[in-house]
Amino acid sequence: MSVETLERPAATRAVDTDFDAVVIGAGFAGLYALHRLRSRGYAVRLLEAGSGVGGTWYWNRYPGARVDIESHEYSYSFDSDLQQEWVWSERYPAQPELMRYLNHVADRYDLRRDIQLDTRVTAAHYDEQGARWLIETATGQRFYATYCIMATGLLVAPNKPEFPGLDSFKGRQIHTSLWPREPVSFQGRRVGVIGTGSSAVQSIPLIAEEAEHLTVFQRTPVFCIPANNRPNTPENDQALKARYDEVRHIEHEISFGGFFLTNSRIELPTLTTYAEATPEERLAEFERRYASGGLNCYSTYSDIVTNKEANDALGDFIRDKIRQRVKNPALAEKLVPQGWPILTKRLCADTNYYETFNRNNVSLVEIKDTPIERFTPNGIVVAGIEYPLDDVIFATGFDAQTGSLTRIDIRGRGGRSLREEWQQGPQTFLGFMVEGFPNFFMMNGPCSPGAVFQPVLLGQYQGDWLADCFDWMAANKRRCIETTPAAQEEWIQHCNAVADATLFPQANSWYMGANIPGKARVILTYLGGFIEYRRRFNEATANGYSGFTVTG
Repeated sequence: MSVETLERPAATRAVDTDFDAVVIGAGFAGLYALHRLRSRGYAVRLLEAGSGVGGTWYWNRYPGARVDIESHEYSYSFDSDLQQEWVWSERYPAQPELMRYLNHVADRYDLRRDIQLDTRVTAAHYDEQGARWLIETATGQRFYATYCIMATGLLVAPNKPEFPGLDSFKGRQIHTSLWPREPVSFQGRRVGVIGTGSSAVQSIPLIAEEAEHLTVFQRTPVFCIPANNRPNTPENDQALKARYDEVRHIEHEISFGGFFLTNSRIELPTLTTYAEATPEERLAEFERRYASGGLNCYSTYSDIVTNKEANDALGDFIRDKIRQRVKNPALAEKLVPQGWPILTKRLCADTNYYETFNRNNVSLVEIKDTPIERFTPNGIVVAGIEYPLDDVIFATGFDAQTGSLTRIDIRGRGGRSLREEWQQGPQTFLGFMVEGFPNFFMMNGPCSPGAVFQPVLLGQYQGDWLADCFDWMAANKRRCIETTPAAQEEWIQHCNAVADATLFPQANSWYMGANIPGKARVILTYLGGFIEYRRRFNEATANGYSGFTVTG
């Protein structure tokens, strides 16, 4: 590793540093990539924009923030001792506990010495002559690396719509994914929440308990299932840990990571189709999955996202559950999703979300047919009515899957811009590499199964692949690896064909890029399942990486 000072004016002088690999992002995937590559002897630097590790869990610290995958699953599996020693306190860990876990991992494996915090990457350009990547930061610091690994996450690029008069508003404005690190009090305040996605569903019940009045501005109602979160008892913890090898094996052999741990019982997906069950069996299956809580409804029937009859039946079942939870029938109908298939937008796991609308200090304003007209110094105007507010919470989601990449100036061979080439949708091979961008890798990238699988396990699988690939490259004296145009084209066609065979394109979701004005409406995640993804990945790398262009 060499270090030199660039010839620049003193005020902007930076340090150029050469590494085997630079990893961008200190979430689950980035930390594992650092650990795995460093254990193989590679010089690695991890760059993180935040002031701490954690990735999305560093930024998303809003009230009620927690993961909707069960704690024993949503964790690393590479170290049996870590699995056995760490004790989760709840079925679904909250943001503070996830941060404690990731900080423990950073300390346990001595990762911090190779992590540079408060470092926002603004550009990554491929130097063809040197066959290396030049990574630049907002402060002008530059890093050279043979390999550039983007671990920037699926849901980390905030989407904050522009509204007329927004700058005139005198109160506080907070985006859920940019929540202040210091405590935020809503005591005695009039609060407005814009949006009803997962972050809103989690935060609204807690804000309502504290605020003088809460106004929810809803464009599209969402399907929510009670999370049924509960403490992780010692008995439950020990029973699950005794079966951890079995748990991890099942996770890797189920296409969507779709099983659930209920009081040490493993809930497997239903392998039968909807048509194979009687009406009584269907109702019993829906009730059982609903009572189990969380995202268990994804596993009801094998054709639940391809068979409209099956999907409609589940949707109607959940709609009736919503009506039962809201006392005012007219208000309940406003909260019932209509017009799109259930599960084709991210299902939400809630705690008292619908019950919150039974409170006297909570009101709902629909903004689909009558959008927000403007902000005023004192509130928000909808349909000519001003709603006075002291605080506005933007629970307006993310530029998902691609936003964390396109907000960086990434350029490959010949100065090709990733942002420009993805104007009509991302073009990737396995959601992991891009043609024309050698030695450039995306963990949990667009057109990978990360959004519908278990992202921690996918990150580990990809991190292991990277380590093996780099070893092979070194042993065979190769310098550059990239995907071929044909392989990329075939993968995108396959992704689209799989999506078209499902009900997903019928919903305007972030899976389809439809939540961002002007963004191409294409499928952004691979829906063919992890087993098929892994098969294609292994096939592409067999026989000396014959599916790639590899040069010396």
